[in-house]
Amino acid sequence: MKTLFAAALLIAAGCSHAFELTSQDIQEGQRLPERQVLDGFGCHGDNISPSLAWKDAPAGTKSFALTVYDPDAPSGSGWWHWLVVDLPAATRQLPAGASGRLAAGLETRTDFGRSGYGGACPPAGRGMHRYQFTIWALPVSKLDIAGPHVSPAMIGFLLNGMALGTARLTAIYWH
Repeated sequence: MKTLFAAALLIAAGCSHAFELTSQDIQEGQRLPERQVLDGFGCHGDNISPSLAWKDAPAGTKSFALTVYDPDAPSGSGWWHWLVVDLPAATRQLPAGASGRLAAGLETRTDFGRSGYGGACPPAGRGMHRYQFTIWALPVSKLDIAGPHVSPAMIGFLLNGMALGTARLTAIYWH
């Protein structure tokens, strides 16, 4: 009973810690730098995955997944720009340019038809798009998938069905 009361006091005092995702390269609500923009489809960026760091994962986390999703893509189902699953529970950051060089974890197929980071590149003149960088805390050490070629929709389905918690950082881009 005392433990429950102490926890309630910490929460009431604003001392609770929330699962959080941050980056040295991108800022919440701000335009993505050209480093994180695709080099293709009429865009001329560097296509470098940003640095990402997270902390205060929920209890019971056995692995993490990372997704980058554009809900504003004119596809009827959004656009998956990066999916990484099976990141070990001890992982707390990915450096800039980590895509294609991960020591642990599995990059799966994106809506570009291949694995790896695919930067922002909304259709020209179609307005601002949101790019949601989300870290997912999972209760399993590995997702039950058949390798890196599984569809992004299947990964999204699995993550939404089992996540212990998520933390999100949303940046914007237009051209």
